[in-house]
Amino acid sequence: MRQLAAVAAVLPGGWQELWRWPLERFRQEFAWSESVLASVDSYRSSCGDTQPSEVPAQVLLPCDSLWPPLLNDLERPPLTLQWEGDACLLPWLASQQSVAVVGTRRPSAHGLRMAERIGGSLASAGWPVVSGLAEGIDAAAHRGCLRNGGRPVAVLGTPLHRVYPPEHRALQQAVSQSGMLVTELRRETRVHRSSFALRNRLLVALTRAVVVVECPKSSGALLSAAMAQRLGVPVWVVPGDALRDSACGSNALLRSGAHALLDPNDLLDALGPGPADALCSPRVAQGTTSERSPSIGGLQKQLLQLVDAGSTLEQMVQALKLDSQAVAAELLRLELDGLVLAQPGLCWRRL
Repeated sequence: MRQLAAVAAVLPGGWQELWRWPLERFRQEFAWSESVLASVDSYRSSCGDTQPSEVPAQVLLPCDSLWPPLLNDLERPPLTLQWEGDACLLPWLASQQSVAVVGTRRPSAHGLRMAERIGGSLASAGWPVVSGLAEGIDAAAHRGCLRNGGRPVAVLGTPLHRVYPPEHRALQQAVSQSGMLVTELRRETRVHRSSFALRNRLLVALTRAVVVVECPKSSGALLSAAMAQRLGVPVWVVPGDALRDSACGSNALLRSGAHALLDPNDLLDALGPGPADALCSPRVAQGTTSERSPSIGGLQKQLLQLVDAGSTLEQMVQALKLDSQAVAAELLRLELDGLVLAQPGLCWRRL
């Protein structure tokens, strides 16, 4: 795709002209095998004389002006990007005007607090917060971003219509409404275990810096850090408990030249104001969001009681006789208020 895009960019007729090239010219221009050339010729024959040109509005191609250029430097660039949410974020992502926050799915309480604080601080400074919307650190960073009125961006390992983990349905919807969802997987694409590891390369290519909050030695966050170092993207690491397995991988990054992140303000001083700074409220003093006392309504009190009883989402829906989406939305509000935390199996626990 990179080769085709480079040639199309210099042709007077662009992609339309390239589509009409005879097979012999493809053979002369590109060092492709005969099997690839045969596939190209077969595909064009199946489409007829007209180049297929109908591309959905929420799909980016490598030839588009808003295509993030760093994606082309990846060993395996995506063929397309599917997106959903606020189109205003596309220029910021294309110019790496965002910050990634990643880490383990099973963090310590300290890791969760730091991820939320970093996500909130970045949001208050006008920086979109990019993460993978996984359990643990990813979700905590996005909750902190949402709580401070920020612009979260989730790079998914699934097509846009899928939610994984299932208990993040309300969080994924909130990210889509306030920010953006991005994936390289089309709707009909099957999801494999490798899909979640492959998304890490996309996440790095959209960001100005990568923050690793806490992760063990075998973690996708380390893949993101390694990719960032190869692409020249700065890596910041929150030092963790040296005796915790969940922090062994991130602590090891500090030996490889990563910046130690003890205070989110150090990161903000290095980055400067984010692209949404003029659109955001003044920076919130550290700790004010987590220390405020949110008002709790009657429904939320009932939900907290059900959370304490260990109820699943299905059991809460049955007990409250409400729609599952309404219950999930209230649970998300409790999450953003720092009162509950989503757990595997569509369960929650009180904080």
